[in-house]
Amino acid sequence: MSNFLIRRLISSIPVLFGILLVTFVLNRSIPGDPCRAVLGERATDAVCDAYMERYGLNEPITVQFVYYLRNVLQGDLGTSLRFGRTVVELLAERLPVTIELAFSALIFAILAGIPLGIISAYRRNSAVDVGTMLFANIGVSMPVFWLGLMMAFFFGVILKDTPLALPPSGRLTAGSNPTPFFVMWGWVEDPDQASNFLLFLSRFNILNAILTLNGDLLLDAARHLLLPALAVGTIPLAITARMTRSSLLEALGQDYTRTARAKGLRETTVVIGHAVRNSLLPVVTIIGLSFGGLVSGAVLTETIFGFSGIGRTLVDGITSRDYTLVQGVTLVTAVTFVIINLLVDILYGYLDPRIRLS
Repeated sequence: MSNFLIRRLISSIPVLFGILLVTFVLNRSIPGDPCRAVLGERATDAVCDAYMERYGLNEPITVQFVYYLRNVLQGDLGTSLRFGRTVVELLAERLPVTIELAFSALIFAILAGIPLGIISAYRRNSAVDVGTMLFANIGVSMPVFWLGLMMAFFFGVILKDTPLALPPSGRLTAGSNPTPFFVMWGWVEDPDQASNFLLFLSRFNILNAILTLNGDLLLDAARHLLLPALAVGTIPLAITARMTRSSLLEALGQDYTRTARAKGLRETTVVIGHAVRNSLLPVVTIIGLSFGGLVSGAVLTETIFGFSGIGRTLVDGITSRDYTLVQGVTLVTAVTFVIINLLVDILYGYLDPRIRLS
């Protein structure tokens, strides 16, 4: 196992380097002047000349890439041209928003999608199967932005002032200022003096609520997270249900399943213990890819529900020609995909002992 992990980590280095190089070149190939995109009417020729020199944008592209690569290897992702803050600070502030949303949506997709797929496969061609697949097809077909708007309108406007009402936007109720866990525990007195890592952890509202034993914060964060998680998790749910059904139908027709039934095993043991476990490999792949896609930023969902996550940050960086911010977000997304693919490969060995990772 250790040899497998080392080989995979080493093989990911050229992938990350290639992504960094392509992103770097494409960013600087986009028409437009980053100085005028950021400063607007204040961007005189003299100001832009100083601006370009300050951020090294007047150097040849090869020199810029070498400098940037050297800084990345030292853990410095640069300073955002638009926000005037380091990219690491922006990621520590906004990445937890996207991860919390992606994780919640994925839990919803797994807990609903896999059981629906199992039931649909076991009751093949029945009314339950047809209804489940119809629901899955509708879920795949509905645009996320439309579903998000409809859910926000229904639960935030129509059901307003009822027990079923849910917040249509924001991560917490306006005016909420939760105490970070590291301040409550006495690690740091002033949050402004905390490290980026501690700030990163504290911006997971649900995690911070659990660590501080704050039930009101936990309930408030969960209520605000429910609608966007349901909206963005609908498509992964539908895909997971369809993939589970297809894979399980194939497993139920294999010889080992018929042998297990012939040995007199209970139907639950045959289906869950044998067929489902062997049919989960493609499902795990789909779940991993879905999570990677969600972490890269659900731009429309974050915009509709007022979440300042990675998706909106990336769009802001592209429109303002913020090269360093776009490269930093892209690099973090690429690393996330590499880690997720590694975890998926490890799960393969656990789910199917015939697959040897070493």
